[in-house]
Amino acid sequence: MKDLNYQLKALCRNNRDGSHATREIRERLLSQMADQLYALGYRRLGARSLKPKHVEALVSLWKDQGLTIGTVKNRLAVLRWWAAKVNKASVVARDNHAYGIGERHYVAETSKAQDLDPRKLARIKDPCIRLSLRLQAEFGLRREEAIKFAPRYAVRQDHICLKASWTKGGRARSVPITRDSQRTLLEEIQQFVGGGALIPPHRNYVQQLRFYERQTKAAELKKLHGLRHAYAQRRYRELTGWPAPVAGGPARKALGPEQRAIDEEARATLTSELGHSRLDVTKSYLGR
Repeated sequence: MKDLNYQLKALCRNNRDGSHATREIRERLLSQMADQLYALGYRRLGARSLKPKHVEALVSLWKDQGLTIGTVKNRLAVLRWWAAKVNKASVVARDNHAYGIGERHYVAETSKAQDLDPRKLARIKDPCIRLSLRLQAEFGLRREEAIKFAPRYAVRQDHICLKASWTKGGRARSVPITRDSQRTLLEEIQQFVGGGALIPPHRNYVQQLRFYERQTKAAELKKLHGLRHAYAQRRYRELTGWPAPVAGGPARKALGPEQRAIDEEARATLTSELGHSRLDVTKSYLGR
């Protein structure tokens, strides 16, 4: 292992902020950046050697690779984390415009909603993973939330509760139970795990995540974030009585005053149910 890779791995292990998924992605991206810097000719770097020229070289490479604005911004966020941890925060410009990176567009132009294909689901051999995938579809849960789900804590009379330690950003939340299919799924989970959780006793979260990734890849289940988009669009229709703009419903500007109030309330409800803090995020699920 090259020095920079080793030092960045150690930096990640010694600074365990964020969820398991966040830490995993950060470590993978930093390892990739170390390899890219090496390929660009920076052969004797250490974690504390980071300079503006290295940041600019990486951004230039990512642009040449045709990465999306959102992807480049996410990588710059990881670079800022690295710089901050070695007390060199000023090395990475605070404003992404300094690198010629435009604004990211959050408004969905086409629907990314995806239903869970029953034929592919049947190819998942692990029953815990099958149940986690169904949770993602029925309740719009993120992957980590569905994997860590423990029914004894989560299942209430008319909603499910998600622990802060399960969620992105550490924001505990509740999601309503509004459909018979949701209740049926929760009953199946309770019967299967009893007082346990959807992570089997012989595995920890990281091991179950790896197993989830292998199983879903083998079953050709891809772009599973689309399950959250399908949930959001279904709930929007339940709350408003009409389809989301991205699913063929009316744009906000075409709504009357009363309908706009209903639309705004539905988006606020969905923001909470999906575990976001900004109302604008619903545009990426619903359009506008």
